[in-house]
Amino acid sequence: MGDYSKALEFYEKSLEIRKKALPSNHPDLATSYDNIGQVYNNMGDYSKALEFYEKSHKIFEKALPSNHPDLATSYCNIGQVYNNMGDYSKALEFYEKSHEIYEKALPSNHPSLATSYSNIGQVYNNMGDYSKALEFYEKSHKIREKALPSNHPSLATSYSNIGGVYSDMGDYLKALEFYEKDLEITKKALPSNHPSLATSYNNIGLVYNNMGDYSKALEFYEKSHKIFEKALPSNHPHLVVSHLNFAACYEKMGDYTTALKALKNAYQIQQKAFEEGNSAFASTYSRFGRVYRNTKDYSKSLDYFQKCLTIFQRTLPERHPNQAITYSNIGDVHRLMGDCEMAISFHRKALNIQENVQCDPTDCATTYINLGETYRQMKDYTRALTYYQKGLEIREKKLPKNHPDLAVVYHNLSKLYLSTRQYNMAMKNVQQAVEIAEEKLPSNHPHILEYKETF
Repeated sequence: MGDYSKALEFYEKSLEIRKKALPSNHPDLATSYDNIGQVYNNMGDYSKALEFYEKSHKIFEKALPSNHPDLATSYCNIGQVYNNMGDYSKALEFYEKSHEIYEKALPSNHPSLATSYSNIGQVYNNMGDYSKALEFYEKSHKIREKALPSNHPSLATSYSNIGGVYSDMGDYLKALEFYEKDLEITKKALPSNHPSLATSYNNIGLVYNNMGDYSKALEFYEKSHKIFEKALPSNHPHLVVSHLNFAACYEKMGDYTTALKALKNAYQIQQKAFEEGNSAFASTYSRFGRVYRNTKDYSKSLDYFQKCLTIFQRTLPERHPNQAITYSNIGDVHRLMGDCEMAISFHRKALNIQENVQCDPTDCATTYINLGETYRQMKDYTRALTYYQKGLEIREKKLPKNHPDLAVVYHNLSKLYLSTRQYNMAMKNVQQAVEIAEEKLPSNHPHILEYKETF
């Protein structure tokens, strides 16, 4: 039910009794360490979790045969902590050790095997290898469908995982379909204040945000946040996610003050939970970079994007989609600061990844559009048009017709056509931009004012 301090209290009492009554290598002691590790993991205190999981693992290694399922669970727990800490290669190493034991020791339709496939899928998803992630999530889902009743929470998790991959790949309708299946089961199976329900609401909010429906996104984010606030300690990493999502939404709505406030809330929690530079800070730095870019504080923006990039370069594979997004963000700030050559070199780095690995196509579209803006600024209108059209083609294919990100491209095109004196085309594009913005954005949004000025 998410009351971690109470759980910790009981598990610690149990451990004290077992320590006095049992020899130091007794499996029941390992179980106690394991339980405490699990609570710390749920609380987001990963170094403490690792400490207890490793104590447990040492006992299991001595006391159990090498193919015992409890040993597999132990490897799995350690893998989970590494995954939460963003050390994906280490996570994969432990998950695979665990999986090897499960495959030998369990029947092929055992739920633990499904969890094992799911864990490996999650690491691949975090590493940006979406086809591999889907492959493992679907293996997991097949077992669960056969082995579990149709309203079992593990099936909900399965739907949620698959939805997450589709969301990362930019297939938002497919993501929504799976997330709604997850929510349906979670609502029936769990109490109304359970953190898993908050996660379900949060995921749906995320998809609406990506689809440009910001008021709908906020509605789901708020449902999620209310549960997290009641169920979790005030410094829990899940609350960070909550604040970051609010920040992203308010930024898109043009309310930069509220976005910054949400970001500062997220950052304060992270500072208590992690050392500066931990991989958990990457998305917070990136968000700060975006908001400061919008408020035209370019040196601050650049500083945050660089911090984000430093973390990604240290923790992610070289050609990870998140690195590409950060290169493109840095390139865009250089353009806004008037250094177009530098901007182009960063956008090229981004495309070098985005055109060669599987990533969200809308991220690639953003890089094309950023390049288009850079060439327009350099008065190279032919090249600018080519990149705008590449970006627009992807966005028109992937996003709803009235998505605010489409308005951005139409507005860019109208500025280009103005410069080349094609006034009819300029008028047509700016009208499209204004129509979308008036329908989808708050009336005081900076983009609306900008589009009307061009108009």
